[in-house]
Amino acid sequence: MIIKVKEEDFVSNCSSLSQRCFEPLITIYKRRMSEETNIDVKEHFYEELTEGQRALFMFYVYYSHISESLIEFYWWSAYFMAQSKKWAALKTCFKYFHDEPFLLLLEKIEQELKHYNHPTTLENFSITRDELIQNKELHASFESLYVIFENIYPATMEKINNFIEKNLQEFILIEN
Repeated sequence: MIIKVKEEDFVSNCSSLSQRCFEPLITIYKRRMSEETNIDVKEHFYEELTEGQRALFMFYVYYSHISESLIEFYWWSAYFMAQSKKWAALKTCFKYFHDEPFLLLLEKIEQELKHYNHPTTLENFSITRDELIQNKELHASFESLYVIFENIYPATMEKINNFIEKNLQEFILIEN
């Protein structure tokens, strides 16, 4: 699903390029979700995307939630991991953008969540945000993971923006 953008509407600013390519995707996604309640809509939408758009979509869906706070970082990571397709797609996203540090962070997150017996399916998913507050060891481990996240995400954003700039045709089509 290549998004067409008029040349005069597109200003190539590398620092916000990924966001500019993501916004039309999330707008289409939200519109479709509001029109249709069928679960297949999500999968059909995702299948329509190019490989690059899938990677970008997964990155921003995850990033927009986890970047809010330590508690959101914890809860959304647990929620994503409980959905094997989403978790695998997230890992694929960072492989696609050649972001080894973020991929390693996901591996560490997964190890910690499994160490604390977090569910790997939504069937038994009853994780609450309060669990992070109530378990001091879990809190300490996720606090250190969140510090890693805060340290690496600027480089991740730069990698993604640079990648898109070099592979624009995978994300949008600029029309005259």
